[in-house]
Amino acid sequence: MSSQAASRAVTVSVCMATYNGEKYVREQIESILPQLGPHDELVIVDDASRDTTVAIIRALDDTRIVVHESPRNQGYVRAFERAISVARGDVIFLSDQDDIWRPGRVDRMVEALRDSLLVVSNFAAFGGSLTPVQARRLHGTTPRRWLANVFWVWTGLRPYYGCCMAFRRELVDQLLPFPAYVTETHDQWIGYVGNANRGVVHLTEDTIDRRVHASNASARGNRPVRVVLGARVAMARAAAEAMRRSRRRGRIRAAS
Repeated sequence: MSSQAASRAVTVSVCMATYNGEKYVREQIESILPQLGPHDELVIVDDASRDTTVAIIRALDDTRIVVHESPRNQGYVRAFERAISVARGDVIFLSDQDDIWRPGRVDRMVEALRDSLLVVSNFAAFGGSLTPVQARRLHGTTPRRWLANVFWVWTGLRPYYGCCMAFRRELVDQLLPFPAYVTETHDQWIGYVGNANRGVVHLTEDTIDRRVHASNASARGNRPVRVVLGARVAMARAAAEAMRRSRRRGRIRAAS
């Protein structure tokens, strides 16, 4: 454990969704745990894996790891939703099962959340090539640009990836439950809610090394036009719902 992690007062929850991740999950977890303090937690919801993923996780034998095993496969969006719902930390990170966190990531992103609700960082990639859209990078933003952020996230041209996100607990009341029609790109939903509350900051440095391989949940290739249009309609509904929740439940103030 780093001295920074040991002295940090904020309790962190890292929410991870796993499914048949035996190949890389240990390396991912071993890049996370050294950055957590003794009162932090790694909440893992396993989506009914059929391999040795859960056994590998339990063999790490770390009391900060909390595993919830789903009796049936429901998809990664519902797995992340459940993980967020049981997380206890003041700051919540999302994590895929196959990346590598860079040293200092937790402290850097917690610092970015002192005056914001949601932080989204850039990433470096290894193991394969990215599409031109996936390779786009975030630039700085301010709360005043929240509507522009919503628009560009909706187009798919502003890279809001869950594996690059952390947010404060105050945001959970508006995040949950995820709309039933959000069956993919939960990260865009989280981005909409953060921006609807004028509380998003972009961290332009790379905080993770994202592994690119054929089994990535986001590696969908070319999809039929009707599927793409359906996804855009669902995300437009999600953006409108995020704004509705921020009005009805009261906009959250980002000041620390």
